[in-house]
Amino acid sequence: MWVAVSDQQTLSEAMSKQLLAPFGFPFTSESIVDTSVEAGDAADAMGYPVVVKLNGSNIAHKTERGLVRLQLADRNAVEQAAVQLLALATVSDGKVQLLVARMINGSRELIVGMVNDPVFGNTAMLGIGGIFAEVIQDVVFAPLPIDKSRALEMIDALKYKSMLQEFRGERAVNVGALADALVAMSAACDTHKEIVSIDINPLIVQRDGSLVAVDALVEVLSPEKLRTTATTKSNTQMSSHFAQFDSLFSPRAIVVVGASSHPGKFGFVSLHNILSNKFAGKVYATNLAGEVILGIQTVASIDDLPMNEIDLAFFCTPASANPSLLRQCAARGIRAAFIASAGYREAGPSGEQAERDLVLLATELGMVIAGPNGQGVVSTPVSMCAQIVGPYPPRGAISVASQSGNFVSSFLNYARQTGVGIARAISAGNAAQTSVGDYLEWFSQDSETRVSLAYIESVNDGKALEASFSRALQNKPLVVVKGGATDLGSRAAQSHTGALASNDKIFDGLCRSTGASRAATVEEAFDIAATFATQPLPQGNRVVVLTTVGGWGVVTSDAIAKDGVLHLVSLPTDLTKALDELLPPRWSRNNPIDCAGGETRDTIPEILELICAHDDIDAVIFLGLGIQSNQARMMSEGEFYPDHGLERIVAYHRRQDERFAQSAAECAAKYNKPVLVATELAVADPLNPGPATVRETGKLCYASGTRAASALAHMYRYARFTGVAK
Repeated sequence: MWVAVSDQQTLSEAMSKQLLAPFGFPFTSESIVDTSVEAGDAADAMGYPVVVKLNGSNIAHKTERGLVRLQLADRNAVEQAAVQLLALATVSDGKVQLLVARMINGSRELIVGMVNDPVFGNTAMLGIGGIFAEVIQDVVFAPLPIDKSRALEMIDALKYKSMLQEFRGERAVNVGALADALVAMSAACDTHKEIVSIDINPLIVQRDGSLVAVDALVEVLSPEKLRTTATTKSNTQMSSHFAQFDSLFSPRAIVVVGASSHPGKFGFVSLHNILSNKFAGKVYATNLAGEVILGIQTVASIDDLPMNEIDLAFFCTPASANPSLLRQCAARGIRAAFIASAGYREAGPSGEQAERDLVLLATELGMVIAGPNGQGVVSTPVSMCAQIVGPYPPRGAISVASQSGNFVSSFLNYARQTGVGIARAISAGNAAQTSVGDYLEWFSQDSETRVSLAYIESVNDGKALEASFSRALQNKPLVVVKGGATDLGSRAAQSHTGALASNDKIFDGLCRSTGASRAATVEEAFDIAATFATQPLPQGNRVVVLTTVGGWGVVTSDAIAKDGVLHLVSLPTDLTKALDELLPPRWSRNNPIDCAGGETRDTIPEILELICAHDDIDAVIFLGLGIQSNQARMMSEGEFYPDHGLERIVAYHRRQDERFAQSAAECAAKYNKPVLVATELAVADPLNPGPATVRETGKLCYASGTRAASALAHMYRYARFTGVAK
């Protein structure tokens, strides 16, 4: 729990080091003295050069105040520095002393830290350190506790991790020792529950690659505050409503509560959508006037519905009426309710209380409720479109849970556009009783779901979300896109770690530590989810780019190189020789494989077969599909068609692109390797036989090679995280 500054205390550098040293932090030798003479004696004993600092219980950032003297080469310099530093002390610094330490030299500095975040709890941080830590802001986070493997993942996630390699004549950083320092910090926090912040900055990399921590800052809770927070726990238990989620996503029958004959009302639209999309079960509706609506004879009261036949109630009624209606539903044996009604938490304090009361009532009645203030629920295995807006997607293997109803619609629209279908989708609304995390956990156990996709805007309990992510990812991949990232800035804090810690950065660390694939945009999120849903996991990161269009091959290769996750593998000698037999001498003879216009009737299928069959290649990105059909379209629309042999060549071009698309899908299935097909025609001309055939094979046709490369990189990260890939 984040606490006010008055409830916590900042330890002096010396006390901070004393607290942390038993856990194995690589601190340098030092002495604490009171006078300039004692400082000189200490320096003589340890050898020159040395550093002298002013140490005090209320001194946090010494460098900013000029309270550090470096590279002191003799006793006289030490004593002079000591006198100067003591003269700079202020009353607010508390009791001050002098800290004398061996001078550590190194051109690289790191920062290791921990912050107790109000949402996510204790969180570790690693970054590029020194006085410019807050300027560079190359930092990664991970929830505590962490082990060595998790620590190594943090190191690998640094943007400037190349600085850890051999650098300006200095040896590579001892990565194992750096991971040990992170684990030591985790152990210290586990032992000392009073710690709310740790700042090891800088952690200097010496010329031989070893690490020395030359400064430390620890903030702790006061004993009184520690006692009051000791029993505070996050709700990380698995949802108790899972048994009722079948009623929500696979109901035998649905009742629309508050059906309306007015086509502009939610009570009409929801009933219309359920009926129009041919829900597999029975449909009932209530209407105070008992009208016939869309061919359904409504009943005036829920009490008039049959007993124990209906599983799901869809509420389109005012918030004030819902408690009594919920009781009536429970009496009829209805186990789940989706509440589209507004007027709850979003309406202010009275609405917030009404929402709490509704949750208590539902729990008392043994019912599960989704919403309120939600858009609806979709479940294609039972042909259910119980929502107040369109669209209804094709059936597939992606399941969506979103804090925004708008983005549920977006994902469903992408499914309709691409042909990569949806299994389940739900708008969590206010998530009063059931959260996005609850739905993700249920999806992970759902036989219809191959990958989960979530949109998250706000997090109230980071530890609970972490637990939900971890449980969900035990079975299936999870793709997450988060809104509101730019609104979450750094907080004011004594430590560099605290100042660098934003909720968004910490959320990013949560995703990384649990194995969730975090997307930067909604479009990328769907691309990644569609890739998980339609392609086998790669066994490694060795990629070949096959292209009939030179420029896109270069751009895609550049994207792969820049990301640094995938490896654009050098073509094996035997593969190069085999390609020489199929392509003209002008082909690229490297990766990307640029066919240079040498595609004959059989070339692309044969090349795809050769590439996928090779043991040294894990995945393929195929570019240029649809070019022949694009020319065929122009020919067929021109004034000379169908004469001059155009009818025949148009048909041939279309067959070629169809065959290329089919070959890509067949090779992926035969060799259990991802084969991703990309062309701008997927968007520019979706009826083109090339991308159209990709959709028919059940695969995603990517709008560009760069988007395909990004999705494949996420696939590889997950495969490596789960141990599937090297």
